[in-house]
Amino acid sequence: VIAIAQLMIVLDASVVTIALPSAQRALHISVANRQWALTAYTLAFGGLLLIGGRVADFMGRKRMFIISLLGFAAASALGGLAQDSAMLFGARALQGAFAAVMAPASLSLLTVTFTEPKERAKAFGVYGAVAGGGAAIGLVLGGLLTEYASWRWTLLINVPIAIITAVATGREVKESRA
Repeated sequence: VIAIAQLMIVLDASVVTIALPSAQRALHISVANRQWALTAYTLAFGGLLLIGGRVADFMGRKRMFIISLLGFAAASALGGLAQDSAMLFGARALQGAFAAVMAPASLSLLTVTFTEPKERAKAFGVYGAVAGGGAAIGLVLGGLLTEYASWRWTLLINVPIAIITAVATGREVKESRA
């Protein structure tokens, strides 16, 4: 479940890149402003990452992981249903903010869940492989969804995945805090 969450974080950094021209046409975004669909996510994610880790440590890693998954799903739905550029940019910033809590919470959960060195190495290997491959998968997935469905699905696809992952986390992951 943690690897799926990491995949969503990395995918959303790249999947919108391919869908951006379609979103630009649909929402009448100017050429000067279209980069904000990417920048809003990245800026919020990078700017809030350290705070997200502290919040997860104090409020409970599992709790914050689930909250951030559901928040990420809500922000994705908001972006997928955006009616104008401001709504899309705001949704992308919200996605980045929730991802900034989800990423450190997931790493902390991996660390406390897998305590044996061999198991921990496997877990972090999977996590790293997903993180590394997610960007490439995002470009391909963005192209497929934009071509055969709509640019909106590059965001809406996160909703069921995040909800299923949150439910699985509630069942499979144990709570921990600093």
